[in-house]
Order: sequence, then C-alpha cells, then structure tokens
Amino acid sequence: MAEGMLSRAMRVLAAFDEDAPELTAAQLADRSGLPLSTVHRLIGQLVSEGLLGRTDGYRYAIGARLWEMGELSPYALRLRETALPHMVRLYEATGENVHLAVLDAPTPTTATVLFAGRITGRASVPTLGRMGGRHPMHTTGVGKALLATRDEAWLDAFLAAPLVPETTLSVTDPAALRADIATAKARGYAVTHGEMTLGNVSVAAALGLVTGLPPIAIGVVAHADEPLERRLAPLVVQAAKELTRALRQSDSH
Repeated sequence: MAEGMLSRAMRVLAAFDEDAPELTAAQLADRSGLPLSTVHRLIGQLVSEGLLGRTDGYRYAIGARLWEMGELSPYALRLRETALPHMVRLYEATGENVHLAVLDAPTPTTATVLFAGRITGRASVPTLGRMGGRHPMHTTGVGKALLATRDEAWLDAFLAAPLVPETTLSVTDPAALRADIATAKARGYAVTHGEMTLGNVSVAAALGLVTGLPPIAIGVVAHADEPLERRLAPLVVQAAKELTRALRQSDSH
C-alpha cells in the first residue's frame, strides 16, 4: 500500500529533535528516509501551512502554527495551566527542579515518560528533562512513580522488553525494578539515585486518576549529596494530592 501524504509529512516533522531543532532539506531526507524530491515538495506545503518555518542558511524548524496547535492540547490547556501554581509552590519549598510528566503508552512495550512541564532555577542541578521531551520509564523518578500505578499484567508486558541503561546505576534487572516499583507503591512515592543522570536524585509521586487525562506524576530532581528523600518526599506527595484535587475540580466546572 502506498504511503499517504499525511504519513510522509509526519516522517518529515518527526525528523526534528532536541539535538537537531533546525535541519536542511538534505538532512530531512536522510532522517525521514524519503527521497529528496519528495521532501522538497512536502517542505513547500508544510511551510505554506505554517507547520515548518525557514531559518538562516537554507534550514527549517518547527513552525509557529504547529506550536500554536500544540498549545490547544489538554496537556497544555488543562494540565500544565492547572499544575503551574502547584509546581511553583513545590519549587519555592525545595529550590530544586520540578518536573511534571505523563505516561505515553500506546502499548506497555513502547511506554515512555512525556514531560508536560518543568520549573528550574539558576542554582538547580542540571537535568536532561525538557518540556515536551521523552525519557525512559525505568530510569526516571516520575517514570517509576507512574510504573507504580500499573497492574501486574501491564508490568509483565513492560518488563518483557529489554531495560536499556542510561547510566551505570540504571536498574536493568526486571526483578530489581519490580521490587523498586513495589516499594514505590507501598510508600506512595518513587526514588531514583543517579539512574538517569549520575549525581542526581529524583523523588516523584503519581497523581490520582483524572478523567480525560493520562496517568500523571510530579517530581523533584536534586543533587545526590544531600539528605533529600526525608525532606522532599512529604512535599512531593502533598503536591501530588493537591494537584489531583485541583484537576478534578477543573473537570467538574
């Protein structure tokens, strides 16, 4: 079956990532696997619709119209806007990076964490997370918190796929990860120690279910050389409870 125009356009748009926010037509062809002639035609259409924009040096970037449309997503309109004051309070209480994430899981084996919001400061520890970025479930605090919300059948399918390490401390043994998930479920929050970025600790908690939104977690990432868990965990758990309540109230209005 011939590939449709929409599928080819999506291959071009999906060629961009955080390491390559601007690309030439040749680079788009290489990354998308499409013929250069096809890419040139698609670029013309995508630029005319505002989904791509031209930058310096015959390069292209995601266009303003695509950003504008993305801001109509429930992740932006409902989740991020409602979460922002709660994230600010958590940041003010901790002085550390605050991440808001959702579970993006077409299937358990393809599940990832999608960052829907982030607050950081000049003194905060550097992290890899960015708004709109994706990260593995098993190496992030928010990811482990979300794994703790899944049932056993879902976890069995998730753990059947290889667990790729991000650092030397990443948990890649299914039995060890299952034990971590059970601990997170029992105490109401998850912790990672240098599993996504060496030297960082993350403490995260899942929100309660909210109608119309995927599973959500909120977390804090900080330097590992501080006695963090005891100090941060109550603040993170409380923020998750308050944000759950706020989102449910917004749904009833």
